[in-house]
Amino acid sequence: MTGPDPKTDAAPERAPVHVHAPARRVSPLVFASPHSGRDYTGRALARASLPLGVLRQSEDAYVDELLARAPDLGVPVIKALFPRVFVDVNRSEDELDPDMFDPPPAGLAQVSARAAAGLGVIPRVAADGRALYAGRLALSEAHERLAHCYRPYHTALRSELEAARQVCGEAVLIDWHSMPAASARGADIVLGDRYGASCSRALTARAETQFRALGFTVMRNRPYAGGYTTEHYGRPASGVQALQIEINRGLYLDERQVRPSARMPALTKALTQWIEAMIEDSTGVLRAAE
Repeated sequence: MTGPDPKTDAAPERAPVHVHAPARRVSPLVFASPHSGRDYTGRALARASLPLGVLRQSEDAYVDELLARAPDLGVPVIKALFPRVFVDVNRSEDELDPDMFDPPPAGLAQVSARAAAGLGVIPRVAADGRALYAGRLALSEAHERLAHCYRPYHTALRSELEAARQVCGEAVLIDWHSMPAASARGADIVLGDRYGASCSRALTARAETQFRALGFTVMRNRPYAGGYTTEHYGRPASGVQALQIEINRGLYLDERQVRPSARMPALTKALTQWIEAMIEDSTGVLRAAE
């Protein structure tokens, strides 16, 4: 299995977000894949000073392909098509590094630790720590990226969450990511619920139980407790729960080549079984109120 190649031609950027909607919504579940985008066309590739192979190390590569069956089962999937090194939608819109732009953005109350480290909403460094650009970017380019990529993604995400609430009375956001095998601390799956703040204990427990039943080793909140999306959208008392899932890349990816490995079909099958089990549970066990 090779998976689709990243787009690297010189054509203009394509649509920034794709929502694969089911024919019929059968549960409150909404899936998001914010970091699997691999459209390196146009400005996304032209401005970077690093080779494509280095840029791709920042992807949660092919996570969207692991979820390919979800819409057939009745669960929508929202995925960013642009690469994470271009815009990271799992950040707040104002997580900008003022030293990265000319002129620097005005009115920032403070610079977040992530932005200061080069990993803000417009990343400054790649996964290996190398600078993405030879010099500063025009501040107008940051505004264009936010308008063209960031806001459409979150508009689509909010729309799907509201649709789930309208149909099911609540929404359950699952934010899908992958983690380097070297950072996984022996876990196959890490569940991040902001230490219980972003979703009910029942949701996290059921997700863990179903993963363990399929033979996966599972950890909670370490080393990943959930990012901006989990924290921002997870409001159980308001009828929206959010859970982040990190998948060990060693289960399905040749990390050096950023290509699906021979193990990817087996993982895809197992995740499909997990989705089916969670859909069955979503009518009762996943309720926000306990």
